[in-house]
Amino acid sequence: MGSMNQERAARLRLARLTEPGDAQIGELAVLGQAIDVLRRIRESDPTLDRVENYRARLDAPEDRRTDLAGDLDPGPDERWLEETSARYVIPGDGEWPTQLDALGAVRPLGLFVRGADLRLAALRSVAVVGARAATAYGLHTASEFGSDLADRGWTVVSGGAYGIDAAAHRGALSAGGTTVAVLACGVDVSYPSGNAALFERIVADAGCLVSELAPGTHPTKPRFLQRNRVIAALTRATVVVEAAERSGALNTAAYCRRLGRQLLAVPGPVTSPMSAGCHRLIRADEPARLVTGVDEVVEEVGPIGELAPLPTILERVRDGLDPTSLLVLEAVPVRAPAGPAEISRSAGLPLDTVPGVLLRLAAAGLVVDRGDKGFQLVRGAGDRPLSG
Repeated sequence: MGSMNQERAARLRLARLTEPGDAQIGELAVLGQAIDVLRRIRESDPTLDRVENYRARLDAPEDRRTDLAGDLDPGPDERWLEETSARYVIPGDGEWPTQLDALGAVRPLGLFVRGADLRLAALRSVAVVGARAATAYGLHTASEFGSDLADRGWTVVSGGAYGIDAAAHRGALSAGGTTVAVLACGVDVSYPSGNAALFERIVADAGCLVSELAPGTHPTKPRFLQRNRVIAALTRATVVVEAAERSGALNTAAYCRRLGRQLLAVPGPVTSPMSAGCHRLIRADEPARLVTGVDEVVEEVGPIGELAPLPTILERVRDGLDPTSLLVLEAVPVRAPAGPAEISRSAGLPLDTVPGVLLRLAAAGLVVDRGDKGFQLVRGAGDRPLSG
């Protein structure tokens, strides 16, 4: 077995013995040294902190042996990989996304991947994350962001959970785009079970499922939090769509800041507890950028010159009036007609200038001439589009 395959086998064993984000193991298991770390665990090296914790998971005879002079025999995870279309990607592989190296000591030992090439999928990617207990507003917004990002050629990365995550994944799929789900369980475990069909569709539609946890592993709260660092590191930016004050999405946002990646947040109703976390991010000392649509997201993370279009401001009929005509229009009552003298006093204009202006406004359909009764405003006429 070649040295790279030995390294892969050792990292597969370590994925079973350790938890994601273990900085001690990460510092020791630099490329080519995972085999030595595994040996130290098997030999109960007293200089290794928590060595007995690692050894507690040494269940299989092939894991308990200390003789590493020969090749590592295939373990259950290697056999599982051989029987499926999944693969275990490690640093140094062509498929390894090198942006994960920014995590330093807490970089994953490796990643189990089902589906498309992870490195290619993540080259131009944005994370869309948020609350599980999302509101209708949040679900709609996440779906729109997912769909619009996919339309612009961006991969949507999220955590596969209920709520915002699932809406973002589905939005990308609805647009025929690529989406990546980073899981807090094995890639063969459908958690939450209600998203099982979504996970299979992601794999079938040129996306991928990713996890640093071994097959069959189930999620725990710490694993969800550690999963978030991978989401933040894999992507160019993280968009928080909805987040309560203690949402896990804020954990992803914290990793995003630490890594120097773009942090973006979507505002919500000031009365909604599910947007309180987003508003806190926007108001922070190191604020997240407020975004209201994908054009603004792409402007932050896309190539130079890929700018969001200026918002279209609908010009109204009243916007085309000269100042005198506008004063007269504002002085014409809507409930009952008024004569030129009353309108003149209300507008603060000389009486001799008002009748001619009223006739022009009547010709434009903005006021109605009621004869001896005077003039009356046409409700809403001044707010019609100028082109109409």
